[in-house]
Amino acid sequence: MRSPLDQWFVQEILIHEEALLRYLQRHWPHRDEIHDLRQELYVRLYEAAGKALPAQPKAFLFASARHLMTDRIRRNKVVSIEPMGDFEPSHVLMDEVTPERWSGGRQTLHRLSDALDRLPARCREVVWLRRVEDLSQKEVALRLGISEKTVEKQIAKGMRLLADALYTGAVPAAVPKPPRRDNASATGAQD
Repeated sequence: MRSPLDQWFVQEILIHEEALLRYLQRHWPHRDEIHDLRQELYVRLYEAAGKALPAQPKAFLFASARHLMTDRIRRNKVVSIEPMGDFEPSHVLMDEVTPERWSGGRQTLHRLSDALDRLPARCREVVWLRRVEDLSQKEVALRLGISEKTVEKQIAKGMRLLADALYTGAVPAAVPKPPRRDNASATGAQD
């Protein structure tokens, strides 16, 4: 006897298997991994549906497939930092960090920290989430309850102010907004 979750999975997910396989074949370069990818995707979907059934199963299926491929690509880009052999006899020139370079780096980091602290609050928050926590523009917008366009504008403003602070020594300050004209002055109440 199938559980309600099993029935949902068969009726809402497995019916799209052919389309899913075509999608994976079009977008995944390693043909020999497609069946493993599909199975991993099914496991993820089943576990997620066990917590809460998605409102749009087909869209959830293909979005999850896209995310899974992205995760796999990111994982493949990770490079091991473990040494591959004995580097002692290689006689590679070493770029030493002199006290001057170390101090200069610390000063630059301090200037960047000060510049970030002086950004307007919303701008600082957007820059931090986007550039430090590496959230997507959409994730930042959702987290802060603002539009993606606002995130884009705040990032541009923040980067400009930070660059000015680092390269010209200018103290970042909020760019003043032009004064708003209210209806009374706009209608022409002239003296």
